[in-house]
Amino acid sequence: MGIQVISFRCTLKNRLGRVLSSTVSQDVITQAPDGRESLLRGLADGLRDLHKGERRNIFLRADQAYGFYDPGKVIVRGRDEIPDFETLRLGDMVLVESRSGERVAHRVADFDGDQVHLDGNHPFAGQDLIFEIEAIDAREATPEEIRDAADHGLASGPVELMH
Repeated sequence: MGIQVISFRCTLKNRLGRVLSSTVSQDVITQAPDGRESLLRGLADGLRDLHKGERRNIFLRADQAYGFYDPGKVIVRGRDEIPDFETLRLGDMVLVESRSGERVAHRVADFDGDQVHLDGNHPFAGQDLIFEIEAIDAREATPEEIRDAADHGLASGPVELMH
C-alpha cells in the first residue's frame, strides 16, 4: 500500500505494562508526500500497510519515541513571572517564551513557596513505549487528501497521546 488514511484505537503502555493513555484517532494520514511526518517515525513505520480489523503492538525505545529525559528542560519561575499563579495546579500546562521568542509548553511539576518548577520534557520522555493498535478503518489516501496534507504541511491528523 502507498500512503494510507487510517482510523485506530490506541492503548499506550510503558515497558512495565502500565496504561499511560488510550485514544481513538480518526482519518490519520500516515505519511506526507514529501516525507514529513508528525507521527513518531517508529509509530508511522509500524502503522504502514495496516488493514481494517488488524491489531499490532508497536514497541519504541525512549530514543525512538519522545527522547530521553533532560533535566535542563526544567525551569523555575517566581510567582510574579507567571500570570494566574494562584490558580495553577500540578500537571497544568503553561506556555513559556524561550530566548528565541518561541512559546514552549511546560508542565507544572512542583511548587516551592513562591516558585513553580516547570518541566519542558514530554510527559513520556525517558520511557520505552508500547502502542497497542487496533485498526478501525484503513484505506489508500486519495490524491486530494495527499495534496491537502502537503498544502497544510501535515503528515497526519491529530494524534494526541497525552492525558
